[in-house]
Amino acid sequence: MQTGRRELLLGALAGAVAMALPACAAGGSVAGAPPKARPLRILVMGGTGFLGPHFVEAALAQGHRLTLFNRGKSHPERFSDPRYAAIEQLQGDRKTDLSALEGEQRWDAVLDTSAYIPADVTRSARLLAPRIGQYLLVSTISVYARNDIVDMDEDAELIRLPDPTVTEVTGETYGGLKALCEAAARAEMPEGTTVVRPGLIVGPGDTTDRFTYWPARADRGGEILGPGSPEAPTQFIDARDLADFLLHLLETRTLGTFNADAPAGALTMGAVLDASREAARSMSVRHCVTAPCPQPPGAQSSVTWVPADFLEAQGVRAWQDMPAWIPARGEYAGFGRTRTTRAQAAGLRYRPLEETVRDTLEWWRAQPESRRAQPRAGLAPEREAEVLRAWHAARQTG
Repeated sequence: MQTGRRELLLGALAGAVAMALPACAAGGSVAGAPPKARPLRILVMGGTGFLGPHFVEAALAQGHRLTLFNRGKSHPERFSDPRYAAIEQLQGDRKTDLSALEGEQRWDAVLDTSAYIPADVTRSARLLAPRIGQYLLVSTISVYARNDIVDMDEDAELIRLPDPTVTEVTGETYGGLKALCEAAARAEMPEGTTVVRPGLIVGPGDTTDRFTYWPARADRGGEILGPGSPEAPTQFIDARDLADFLLHLLETRTLGTFNADAPAGALTMGAVLDASREAARSMSVRHCVTAPCPQPPGAQSSVTWVPADFLEAQGVRAWQDMPAWIPARGEYAGFGRTRTTRAQAAGLRYRPLEETVRDTLEWWRAQPESRRAQPRAGLAPEREAEVLRAWHAARQTG
C-alpha cells in the first residue's frame, strides 16, 4: 500500500493540532493514583481542545487546582459553567505574549498539550522553570525516524530535520519538530522533564473522526469494507486513559520518556469492527425497546475483508480512507506494534475497547445532523460501495 511518511504524518498532525490514539486495549482499569497530601497546582498550556478537557475533568476529580493558559479562541465556552469556577483561566499567546505567566506565581507542574515549535517550548519552559517542579510535554510517536521496527521502544532513533530552524508544521516537519520540542524542554529543565509520546488519540470528543469512522460506519449498517484482514494490527489510546496517565505521572512526579499507546499487538482491525458492530447493534435494539421503530440500520451489518493490494489498486489510501489502518509491511512493518511496557510499568492503564467504542458512538449520535453528514475521515458511502462491487466482480472472474 503506497502510504508515505507525509500521508501518515498529515493524519497524525490533524489529530495533534486538534489535540486530539484513544484507546484502549482489552481489559484493565483506568489509571489514577490517590493525590498527594495536598492538591497539586497544575498549569495547563492549552486545555480546551480534545485531550485537555479530559485531563481537566480527571484533575478536578482528584482535587487538584488548575490554571489554564491559552489564547481563548478554541472553544472559549468549554469551562464557562459555574462548576468550573475554581479554574484560573489566563489568556495569552505562547508565541508572542506570555505576560500572564510572569510574576511570582508558582505551580507544582506544567502540562504542555500545545507544543509544536521548539522555540515556543524554550520560551515557556525558560520563563517557568524557576517556579515549577515538573514539565510534562505531550509529544507523539511520530518522532521516530523509522516505522519498520517491530516492538520499537523509547530509545529508538528520532527524526532529524534537514533544517532544524523550520517553523512551518507540515506532514514532513511535524515529527521532527516534536522531537526538537522534547529537546527544548529537557534543555531548560534537565532534572524535571517528562515526555509522553501518544499514538492515535481516540474517543468521545475527537474532531478528526479517524477512529469514530468505524463505530459510525457500523451504525449505518449494511456491508462494511474491512481493510486487509481481521488480524491486521492497529494501535491507539483512549483520550481518557491518556489523561489519567498524564495526571498519574504528575501526582507521582515521574520523569522520563514514555510511549503512550495500546499494548503492542493487542488490538486488531477485526476487534475494532466487531466491537463497533456490537455497539451499534445493542444501541439500536435498546432504542427500539424504548420507542418502537423499524429495524434500524445498525442492527444488521456484515464485513467484507478486502486485501491491501486490491485496495491500493483501487486508489483506496491506508490511514486516510481506511482510518487507523496501515498494512504492517515494508516501511510500516512495525505499525501497531510499538512497545509500551515502560508506560504500563509507570501506571498506564486501559479501559476495555468496547467501552471506548460505545462511548464514541454515543457521542457521535449526539452530534448535530449537519456534523454527522460531513465526516472528516474514511470513505464516502458511494465510494465504499463502488470498491466493494469491484472486489466482488474480481472474485467472480478470478
